[in-house]
Amino acid sequence: MRNKTAAWTAVIGWMVLIFVLSHQPGSVSSGLSSGITEFLIGFADDLLPENGDGVEQVHTFVRKNAHFIAYFILGILLVNALGSWNNLHFRELLIAFAVSALYGASDEFHQLFIEGRSGEFRDVLIDSAGAAAGLLVYWTINTVAVGKKMENRKN
Repeated sequence: MRNKTAAWTAVIGWMVLIFVLSHQPGSVSSGLSSGITEFLIGFADDLLPENGDGVEQVHTFVRKNAHFIAYFILGILLVNALGSWNNLHFRELLIAFAVSALYGASDEFHQLFIEGRSGEFRDVLIDSAGAAAGLLVYWTINTVAVGKKMENRKN
């Protein structure tokens, strides 16, 4: 029971973090991703075009990958809270995906009411793709781990 409580606490905590970051005004959110962009450009300065378009491309890349990574983690946290490591079913994967996608959609709707932010369907798709990738990784690791465990029991 204690593990389930910790698992659900992690899910709720992660959802709260997503909400808080989404609740930032556009200028604050942009400043955060601009800082990350500048850090990354320091490593890739020689690869970017001279006209400055590369900076905007990296900035967009950082912002969209933040969506992907946040929901990648959310998907993993949800399936972990819903399922059992030794007995993972398709149902848990489907529910974790649906909750992640719906939370992504609600997050974009929420951003419609935040100064300087917008809700974009493209971001819901990125969020959903991140959750799906996280679930795929979780399922793959689970399948390999459970398979090895079963193999060890036979020996």
